[in-house]
Amino acid sequence: MFDKVLIANRGEIALRIHRACREMGISTVAVHSTADENAMHVRLADESVCIGPPSPADSYLNIPAIVSAAMITGADAIHPGYGFLSENAQFAEIVEAHGITFIGPSPDHIRMMGDKVAAKKAVKAAGLPVVPGSEGAVEDIGDALKIAEEIGYPVLIKASAGGGGRGMKVAESADTLEEMITLAKRESKAAFGNDEMYMEKYLANPRHIELQVVADGHGNVVHLGERDCSLQRNHQKVLEEAPSPALNAEERARLGRVGTEAIRNLGYRNVGTIEFLYENGEFYFIEMNTRLQVEHPVTEMVTGIDIVREMIRVASGAPLSLTQEDVELQGHAIECRINAENPVTFAPSPGKLVDYHPPGGLGVRVDSGIYSGYSVPPNYDSLIAKLIVHGGSRNECLMRLRRALEEFVITGIQTTIPLHQELVAQQDFINGDYDIRWLEAFVAGDR
Repeated sequence: MFDKVLIANRGEIALRIHRACREMGISTVAVHSTADENAMHVRLADESVCIGPPSPADSYLNIPAIVSAAMITGADAIHPGYGFLSENAQFAEIVEAHGITFIGPSPDHIRMMGDKVAAKKAVKAAGLPVVPGSEGAVEDIGDALKIAEEIGYPVLIKASAGGGGRGMKVAESADTLEEMITLAKRESKAAFGNDEMYMEKYLANPRHIELQVVADGHGNVVHLGERDCSLQRNHQKVLEEAPSPALNAEERARLGRVGTEAIRNLGYRNVGTIEFLYENGEFYFIEMNTRLQVEHPVTEMVTGIDIVREMIRVASGAPLSLTQEDVELQGHAIECRINAENPVTFAPSPGKLVDYHPPGGLGVRVDSGIYSGYSVPPNYDSLIAKLIVHGGSRNECLMRLRRALEEFVITGIQTTIPLHQELVAQQDFINGDYDIRWLEAFVAGDR
């Protein structure tokens, strides 16, 4: 097992990783920008190293600074968390070239799944169903027109190197196809430095269902059930729950079976999340995240399994501490992402917190690195807290979530707590009757 782990991240996820390490008897090193010198994970870590100014490019994306910090402090492993360098294959390679263990999948798997075209080919060969579309990158408008005619309009144009909804456009007909491709290419080039595009059939009202998997590199693979992440705005998740209210037992078992078999066929190691669109009883692979997910706590709440701990164990070379028979879903969990944003306009709201009172009680968990007097910097993602609630049933979970949201006090800045209070009161949500387009329609006043 590792003696010392450097946490190459910030905010709530850095604190989450620190806690897992401490419970395993592992020392921690926090890296931070000058904007985060008073962050909670920096205060609690055994050691801390400033790696640059507030700009992510000069700090949390600064590979030489992070690797140097690991070497100077004698860290024998690096956990990247999510975001920043967590899915950067070059970073993983550099870390391991310096004799330091990267806590995550192999660079080859990170690279494969980071290229959406390559990922689609790989998982299709491994046995996963995919959305009908181009076999690879779209060569030109003539190629695009031919593919669109075969799969039928509307079609979804997606960036091969994309993520977070950038480089993604919908063409309703042949008349708009060229324009949408041009716009998607331009957006993808600006965001990722790559304008390669592929096309898929546009599904009208799907759910976003993802399967959490863990593999140890010794041939052992387990899945920890699914999460429903359909409540999204601008392709960004807002609220997640486990298990999905849309699936029955047979569908849940089928998803777990095909997912674990595909991961085994790929020879994958460590944690990963396979994301699907689900419509009319069918699952279609869309991408795989080769890292820890923001929403991993809902899975932990319904399984009782510490996913971060399992990541660290597997990276150290240990086999999985559980088998598929050990995984049993208990009750229901929902996570609300609390952002420092105006709950109506979604404009960022950085600044100094005056009051901070997180909710508590049975089945309530808050993952956050903020505290009274903390200043939320304007340089990073606006996520400041995650409220995760567990109940014996979905109805019990909903009632507990409403109570917890009422108790949650953050003043001095604006947050999305009022939005979540509205969401959990909507009959469609109470009934579990929503899809990936529901939230945007709700925000626009169309529901």
